[in-house]
Amino acid sequence: MKDPYTRDLAEILEVRVETANTKTFRLRFLDEERQRNFSFTPGQFIVISIPGVGEAMFSISSSTSNRQDFSTTIRRVGRVTGMIHKCGVGDKILVGGPYGSGWPMGQLEGKDVLIVTGGIGLPSPRPVITYIGEHRDDFGFLEILYGTRTPEESIFAWEFEAWRKMRNTRLALTVDYVPEGVEWNHNVGVVTTLFREMVTKPRNAVALICGPEVMMHFVVLELMNKGFHEDQLYLSLERRMRCGIAQCGHCQLGPKFVCKDGPVFKYSEIKNLPDCGI
Repeated sequence: MKDPYTRDLAEILEVRVETANTKTFRLRFLDEERQRNFSFTPGQFIVISIPGVGEAMFSISSSTSNRQDFSTTIRRVGRVTGMIHKCGVGDKILVGGPYGSGWPMGQLEGKDVLIVTGGIGLPSPRPVITYIGEHRDDFGFLEILYGTRTPEESIFAWEFEAWRKMRNTRLALTVDYVPEGVEWNHNVGVVTTLFREMVTKPRNAVALICGPEVMMHFVVLELMNKGFHEDQLYLSLERRMRCGIAQCGHCQLGPKFVCKDGPVFKYSEIKNLPDCGI
């Protein structure tokens, strides 16, 4: 069994600028066997270590079917992410993982899938979208509701048109506000305002929710008001994770550890836990 504390060198193959402070890094382990054996469930995460600076956890944002490389999407917010953002193609970084419990893909088959996400929360369910696109007949209707503060802060915008063209799929976008001079032909308002035109019905659906906890709180309330049961709602918390293996206690949520038992939880599992915030 591989030591969970091990970090292996990975080469940066490509850097895609998503927004002014967010980049997607395509990576490949230098060890061919390590790369060949690297597999993950949508919603799991990796650890990137910068010696002398620190470590941080990031969702894997690439397709599960691609075994040649993998991607993670990172917003620059501190020392570790700042150092990663300075890296370019050909640079090497230390990577561990995958860790955690991801989205319940087996529970989604044969059902309508509603994805509600905001801001930097989109990388976690993106592999779900890709997987459904690759196995379209195994799933029902797919609806993606995505909100950001401004149009310029949307990540994966280059992929939106392909998602819209996926069979039996709907993508709806919203922003909190539109800066002067910026063209925007979609909704303006918080992400729950998209529920007015939402197509997905709760009868045979599962909702995947990822974003700031305050956003997820109101999304859960609105969906339950629309008839969704708490067992139909899955959330990715991604809060305060540090070690990735439930040893440091930094991400403990009652008896659960976000990094090990999550980051994806069924709402009914966590709704009554102390410090849940949702």
